[in-house]
Parts: sequence; C-alpha cells; structure tokens
Amino acid sequence: MSTRPIPTPPKRGRPRSGRTEKAILQAASELVASSGLADMTIEGVADRAGVGKASIYRRWPSKGALAFDAVVDTILSTQPTPDTGSFEGDLLQVARTWIGGARGRRGGRTVAGLIAEVQSDPDLAAAWRERFVSRIRRERRPIVERAIERGEIPAGSDPEVIMDLFYGPLYHRYLNGHLPLDDAFAKRVARMVAAAAADGAAA
Repeated sequence: MSTRPIPTPPKRGRPRSGRTEKAILQAASELVASSGLADMTIEGVADRAGVGKASIYRRWPSKGALAFDAVVDTILSTQPTPDTGSFEGDLLQVARTWIGGARGRRGGRTVAGLIAEVQSDPDLAAAWRERFVSRIRRERRPIVERAIERGEIPAGSDPEVIMDLFYGPLYHRYLNGHLPLDDAFAKRVARMVAAAAADGAAA
C-alpha cells in the first residue's frame, strides 16, 4: 500500500522578501497615523511588520526616509489641482484642501515631523524637495497659467513667486500654531494673493 506524504502546514512568521517592503510601508503608515512621526521607531515598525530591523535599513537609511515613502503619496493623492473658473477660487480651494489635510488624522503633524527630519538628513531633504515640494508646484502651476489666459493677472507673472507668497502663510501658521488655521484664514490668503497678482505685483 502506497503512502501519501503528510502535507506540511505553511510556516507562519516573517513575510517573504517579495512582501517585505509592502509590509514595512503598511506598518510605518499605520504607526505614523496612530502616534505621529515623532513616536514612530524603526523597532516599532519592524515588530509590527514582522521583519528584522536590518530589512528596513537595507531599504531606507533613516526613519524620516521610511515615513516619507509611507505617507507622502497618500497625502498628495488627496489634494488634486482644482479648476473653479477663477484665480481666487482656485487658490481658495487649494488652501481649504491643504488646511484640511494639515488638520486631518493622516496628515496631521506628519508633514511638520518630516520638515524637522529634513533639517538633519540631506538625503531626505533632496527627496523632499523633488518628490514633495517640486511635485506640488508642478501640479499647481496650471492655476497661474489659466489665470493669465483668462486675463485675471498680467502675462509674465512669476508663478514661483505667487506660489511662495501663497504657501508661505499656510506653512507659517501650520508650523508655529500661533493663530487659527481655519477657513477664514484660507479666504484671506487667497483674496490677498489674487489681488496682489492682479495688480501686477508678480509680473
């Protein structure tokens, strides 16, 4: 009588290499969302993902780099470029969405934490500028271009100056927390930037 081999149940443990990166990113994203970047540790991510710390450090040189990859794409995907039909309307919509993200559970203080990490991590700083700051500015540039086409602001207006003047107040209140980051503030920022640009201040 032939005997059949007894099937061996699959072993449970650390994820295989093909799933390791996904498990690490998911664990990091969950920890950042629940406790914030400041309290996230490589040890905590490794434990949650079921991997060794070496598996993380082979892929990401620092906690900030890991958190960046885990959360930035998700944050940016929730902030599309609007087209309301007016320059001030577009600016207001961007400001409202930005403030909503900054005050939300996912975005929360994550961006502030990443900005802090950037100050001491040159590699993360380079990734931050290219994959976060530059990406946002590229995606928002059509707002200025459409305003020029509609004749709302003069031709030759510098979109870089406009975006600096627009985002500057938002980041200032976000990072310092000295005054409310609310809808009234969003309206005033949008109105002032649109009025200044219409007057040719950025041309």
